[in-house]
Amino acid sequence: MSAMRRVTAICNGTVIDHIPAGHALQVIKMLRIDTNRSNPVSLVMNVPSDKMGRKDLLKIEDLELNQEELDRLALISPNASVAIIRNYGVAEKRVVELAEELVNVARCTFSNCITQNPREPLPHKLVLYSRDPIEVRCYYCGKRQDLDDIIDNLI
Repeated sequence: MSAMRRVTAICNGTVIDHIPAGHALQVIKMLRIDTNRSNPVSLVMNVPSDKMGRKDLLKIEDLELNQEELDRLALISPNASVAIIRNYGVAEKRVVELAEELVNVARCTFSNCITQNPREPLPHKLVLYSRDPIEVRCYYCGKRQDLDDIIDNLI
C-alpha cells in the first residue's frame, strides 16, 4: 500500500510534527492560534507513526513560530519537530527544547503564590523538575503546575 498524503502542502508557514496523539488542540490553544483566521490551519490527529505509534500534526499557513512560541510548544510536545516552509519547501528546521527554567511564559496556578500579588514585581518563573513525565513547579512557592492550567495561565 502506497503512502497517502492526508493534508495538502502549504506554500508558506509552519509544520509541527510528532505532537503526542490527542494533544494538537492544546498546542493550538497554547500557541494562541486564532481559529477564526482567514489562513488555513490543518489539523491531523491520531495518525500512525513509526516513531511514536500515533501522533498529531499541524500545518499553519503564513505563520512562522518564534522562540517564545517554541518554548511554549515544548511544554506539551518536547519532542516535536518544527519545519518552516517557504515556497513549498522546508526553509529551516527549528528545535523544540524544554528549558530548565521558564521565565514569563506562564503564571503560577496557585492562588496564594507571591507572584499572584500585583504589587510584587517578580518575574513569573517555573522550574522543570522532570522531563518524562513532564513536571513543572513554581520557583517561588514550589507548587506543582498542571499542564492544562498552565495553558490557561499563559502570559
